[in-house]
Amino acid sequence: MKKHLIALTLLTLVILGGLFFYFAQGDKAQLAVGADVGKEPVFTSPRSEMIPTMNVADALPWKGGEKPVPAKGLSVDRFADGLDHPRSLLRLPNGDVLVAETNSPTRPTGGIVNRVMNYLMDKAGAGVPSANRITLLRDADGDGRAETKTAFLTGLHSPYGMALVGDTLYVANTDALMAFPYKEGDTRITAKGRKILSLPAQAPNMHWTRSLVASPQGLLYVGVGSNSNIGENDLETEANRAAVLEINPNTGAYRIYASGLRNPVGLAFEPKSGALWGVVNERDMLGSDLVPDYLTRVEFGAFYGWPWNYWGGYEDRRVQPQRPEIREYTKRPDYSLGNHVAPLGLSFADKVTLGAPYGNGAFVGLHGSWNRKPMSGYKVVFVPFGDNGEAGKAKPVDVLTGFLGTKGEAHGRPVDVTADAKGALLVSDDVGGVVWRVTRSN
Repeated sequence: MKKHLIALTLLTLVILGGLFFYFAQGDKAQLAVGADVGKEPVFTSPRSEMIPTMNVADALPWKGGEKPVPAKGLSVDRFADGLDHPRSLLRLPNGDVLVAETNSPTRPTGGIVNRVMNYLMDKAGAGVPSANRITLLRDADGDGRAETKTAFLTGLHSPYGMALVGDTLYVANTDALMAFPYKEGDTRITAKGRKILSLPAQAPNMHWTRSLVASPQGLLYVGVGSNSNIGENDLETEANRAAVLEINPNTGAYRIYASGLRNPVGLAFEPKSGALWGVVNERDMLGSDLVPDYLTRVEFGAFYGWPWNYWGGYEDRRVQPQRPEIREYTKRPDYSLGNHVAPLGLSFADKVTLGAPYGNGAFVGLHGSWNRKPMSGYKVVFVPFGDNGEAGKAKPVDVLTGFLGTKGEAHGRPVDVTADAKGALLVSDDVGGVVWRVTRSN
């Protein structure tokens, strides 16, 4: 009897060990390269994972003169370096550039899920404490390199989005939209900020970034990601999340502008149509070939499916109870950027002068996957648009690559993208601690 018990125990351990190995390794992508991007991405059957595919690039920042690889006809150089986890960028009217040096707030440490996520973030280079400041970069002599770097605004709480309206600088902390007086040319703001609106930040505050853009009419739009993968946490923590909020900064009044967006990060207004667009990080743990992250118009009153549906009506049967009656009201995204590429930055080309083929469309910073084999993202791409202000059918064009080393290590991870005063493209790189400047080759 004892021998049988030992044998059964060993068999159980072998089976459990095999299952753990299977789920921890995850499945390898089966789609052909490029099949998951564009207006009509290819879909495979979902593969529900008990443990997500773990394939995180080790963070090994750039050494010496190393730098990313620009597309043919372009050049790249350092605009500023030595930064502490640089994320969002904002160019001011006088040409100064603000960069948010920031990271997630203090993370929970208890429980196996939190421990695994903390390990993955540390491995990816995101385990550093948040500097909680906005830094001003100034290129006074116009040589393409910021010789001035000053702490412009400090004492913030995981700041991310920034917007300037008149003489007021708005900053989206993870838990509040703040307003600060701005005077052109100043290198520091010392005034205490004024809270416009509290933003949802209940624990575990899974998606902590709060993107921010101002409309030509002065309304503010804040992207707030979900507090879970597919709504598995307390639904009360999802109030006003997985959504873009529209806020009147004069009164603090707000409304949900669009919903069902799992994690809307980069937001920008398309110059021809005036429409609001955004890039969205979709759900995990359905395998390497699902679900595609996307670029889309963010329409007032539209519902984009999270958590019940993805890509305009594909049901996620892990979510219970199901809501089949809302499928017909689910808006389909405009353009797939690929599975698990993690788009964060978005900027349209109207103020960027890189020449053809970058004249009409959107630049997108793809931060890179952590749960896909092979890795995806880790580059800046350009999505061509038509004259009607809509994303076209053409595939994305690589603008800046080479963030991954030959052994799969991450020398950098692109975040935000914006134009500088001379029409160059600035790219923040949080792992590298650099803001890169992309120009046309002479």
